[in-house]
Amino acid sequence: MKVSRTVLKTSLYWKLYRLSLTRCDYQDLDFPKEDESNKEKELSENDDSLSDFDEDSNEIALDTFTDIPKELAVDSEWEDIYGSTLTSSDYPNSEVNGKDFLANQESAAETLQDHLRWQLELTPFNDLDRACAFTIIDAINSDGYLNASLEEIAQSLGGNRRVSANEIKTVLRRIQQFDPLGVGARNLSECLLLQLEYLPPNTPWLKEAKFLVRKYLRLLGTHDYAQLTKRMTLNRDELREVINLIQSLNPRPGASYESSQTTTYVIADVFVKKPGGRWKVELNPEILPKLRINTHYANLMSHISNRDEYNSLKNHLTEARWFIKSLKSRQETLLKVAQCVVRRQTGFLEYGEEAMKPLVLHDIANELEMHESTVSRVTTQKYLHTPRGIFELKYFFSSHVSTSNGGEFSTTAIRAMIKKLIAVENTAKPLSDSQIADFLSDRGIQVARRTVAKYREAMVIPPSNERKRLA
Repeated sequence: MKVSRTVLKTSLYWKLYRLSLTRCDYQDLDFPKEDESNKEKELSENDDSLSDFDEDSNEIALDTFTDIPKELAVDSEWEDIYGSTLTSSDYPNSEVNGKDFLANQESAAETLQDHLRWQLELTPFNDLDRACAFTIIDAINSDGYLNASLEEIAQSLGGNRRVSANEIKTVLRRIQQFDPLGVGARNLSECLLLQLEYLPPNTPWLKEAKFLVRKYLRLLGTHDYAQLTKRMTLNRDELREVINLIQSLNPRPGASYESSQTTTYVIADVFVKKPGGRWKVELNPEILPKLRINTHYANLMSHISNRDEYNSLKNHLTEARWFIKSLKSRQETLLKVAQCVVRRQTGFLEYGEEAMKPLVLHDIANELEMHESTVSRVTTQKYLHTPRGIFELKYFFSSHVSTSNGGEFSTTAIRAMIKKLIAVENTAKPLSDSQIADFLSDRGIQVARRTVAKYREAMVIPPSNERKRLA
């Protein structure tokens, strides 16, 4: 076997050597045609050369091939065909600038369907079951739940053979064993039960958790703990242990594979600092465009004698200067608006959201003697970097609510107060919207119950019955 491998290597080497001598068309070369006798002669020479090899060694007796050159002649270089090699200057974010140009390259995120299909390829299925499995996986949404019914999946397969719902259900059971646990469930109860089935049998309160999920999940969703303790014959402490086990499960097993949610990084346009006890506002120099007039084209005007060419170049030069001036004016306007906002919202910077003052675009426009639409454009998608975080300039504008003593209160401050009240409430008896409205009324802030509900829903805070917890 060793001798045969050596002969093949030697024969391949000579063939490559012949092909590398020239790049001309093979038909243009005056090579004598080899007949069968020449081929047999060449094979016999190869057989005679076997005596120069040691059968117990992998080394080739190179002394036999004294006429083989060390380097093969070629008529072109790599750069002639593929161009010059890439240098670090070809990549603005290369290692020369202290960055790796590959670091910012985004790779395609794996979706839930990709993960399930990969497991499907590793699972033995016949052709029919595999087709059913692919159809089921396509019907699973981003949360990991099966959207289509078994009958709909059977109808979508079509074909000559009619697939029954029981066959689809058998394939579904196998897919429900895939990772992540709970995938392929048709409802929340089935999703939680699939995850509970894979817990060790000696898990505390496992039996009670399965019973609760199977029978009384709706009562758990409404936080009706009195009915749960009565129907499951458990005391409050035991029920708490069962609920803690259920809450350790994942109700959205496919959420971690959502590819639509991408991280968006915000670069602040304005920095707000407090050096020496005074608030200072300055533009972010990293985002300012660095533009200038090309001196070569500007100097051409003194050497052009043709009037049409002179006027054309003059017009382009004027437009370029106006463009640079407009950018500079826009940055100056942004700085003025940011300084005015910081002066009016110093309380927020010092004490937080509860100290936010009412502010509308008209107030800034009057102070800076600008049009209201100009202020609106400047503050849209422009961000302010403060010691309390990064906020869009629009965040500092809010309407007002009148107080009982004739003053005004910002709606942003009211939202902050509602959020603070709910954060410190008794979870066994959470505050209702009416109670929150009464508390604000005692502080002179007149808001209706429905207004409190609107603010609470805007902050994605559930109502009191859903915030209730066991004491």
